[in-house]
Amino acid sequence: MPIPEDVTGEEIDKDVRQELLSLPKTLADDVARNLVMVARLIDEDPEEAYAYSRIALRLASRVAAVREAAGFAAYANQKYSEALAEFRAARRMTGSADLWPVMADCERGMGRPERALAMAGEPEVRRLDKAGQVEMRLVAAGARRDMDQLDAAIVTLQSPELASNSVQPWTARLRYAYADALLAAGREDEAREWFAKAAESDKDGATDASDRLAELDGVEFVDALDDSEEIEETGATADAGAGTAASGTDSDQASEAEAKSADVETGESSRPAEAGEPRENGSDQG
Repeated sequence: MPIPEDVTGEEIDKDVRQELLSLPKTLADDVARNLVMVARLIDEDPEEAYAYSRIALRLASRVAAVREAAGFAAYANQKYSEALAEFRAARRMTGSADLWPVMADCERGMGRPERALAMAGEPEVRRLDKAGQVEMRLVAAGARRDMDQLDAAIVTLQSPELASNSVQPWTARLRYAYADALLAAGREDEAREWFAKAAESDKDGATDASDRLAELDGVEFVDALDDSEEIEETGATADAGAGTAASGTDSDQASEAEAKSADVETGESSRPAEAGEPRENGSDQG
């Protein structure tokens, strides 16, 4: 697949560049450029990102960063079995536990929520940083919901991170998940409160908390584009009507001029007869 000329390997993370040093320079640059395309496209065009990830994987399958990128590209396309295989390979190469939550979520995607729950209780979780532990909590709560254990999902999300007033990168998503679980359990008033908190902390628009809150409040949004189209259509109709009226006026004026000319030639008046006044030519007013 062609790569835009403006794409250079310098855009990738320095740790990834360090990993690529084990490759010949030309090959390393080709791999880096494909990884840049994966990063650029994974949100807006996951299928295209996946295609670039496969090229990088074919070029350098023994590089952990390549396996990880391939895993995330597969994950974005809901190819959970493939993603899990790539994440496991990357983990074997690095020994890091960072991918543990997304690996557990792949188990959920493959219809094995009980396996995801088991992973939430394994020692790897203690090796995660705070963001990773919150992510693992979100996955575990999702697994509970997959198993129709709504109350357990709510309890799983109740944590110091949820109760904290400080806003962290994970705050909006954690509050949103909690609100959604409350709503699923029929606790609408509490859900509304937490959707409001999620919206307040979601500065980057990572969730649709504002829309969910408006929905609970019964607010109905009108499409501005539809309104403008309707206005344009109404205006066009009015213009057409005005044109017709103008044409009618012009026609009437022309007829009147012709009638006056006829009066001059014949000496007759084209004035309508008053009530009870006969026309001189004996015809009825029609």
